Amino acid sequence: MSRRRATLFAVTLAAYLLVLAGVLLNTDLVDLDWSVRLLRPYERWPSLEPLLDTWVIAGQRGPSAVAAFAWLLWRAHRLGRLRPLLVMGVALLLLNVTVGAVKIVTGRLGPHYAQYVGSPELFSGGTIFPSGHTANAVVTWGVLAYLAVRWQRTGAMIAAATACSIGLTTVYLGTHWVSDVLAGWAAGLLVLLSLPLLEPLLAVAEQRLHRRFAR
Repeated sequence: MSRRRATLFAVTLAAYLLVLAGVLLNTDLVDLDWSVRLLRPYERWPSLEPLLDTWVIAGQRGPSAVAAFAWLLWRAHRLGRLRPLLVMGVALLLLNVTVGAVKIVTGRLGPHYAQYVGSPELFSGGTIFPSGHTANAVVTWGVLAYLAVRWQRTGAMIAAATACSIGLTTVYLGTHWVSDVLAGWAAGLLVLLSLPLLEPLLAVAEQRLHRRFAR
């Protein structure tokens, strides 16, 4: 990992931990969550809801994975390598394990199911923190940018814009707290920044799979 990437990883991890601490300790971040929740953006600007209901699908694991793997299959075939598929598979596995663990431990309820104004709604059997929609959007579209060698910078900008808009859309729709989205952005970015460390493992896995299929 380059020094620049390592620094970004450390900053992102620190931001993730700060958001987590802010929710666990019921700080001003939770007050911000409730301020936006009580604002009810979907009621103030109802004309946006049909469009954003459709757009948020781009962050759902199923539809986004299908679209991504279609491109990855084409690229794997063109390169004659399994690496594109392996990178996405490992990234999604790492994302599901890390985000899923935090969801289970925190047990946070979403805005639509919140019971006590001002409460962080933790340890109540929910699975809302961090935002899986947001983290999944970061990883899925970020991996495509990571693999797009010639268009990596453009792809990164498109992926960032997509992930940011998906996160904000979930806040508008009232399905996530602001802090859920902040944590989702950080969680997804941590997975992307970890990918270079996994490249040696992916190379070994690719070689073994090639040998097995070549028999």
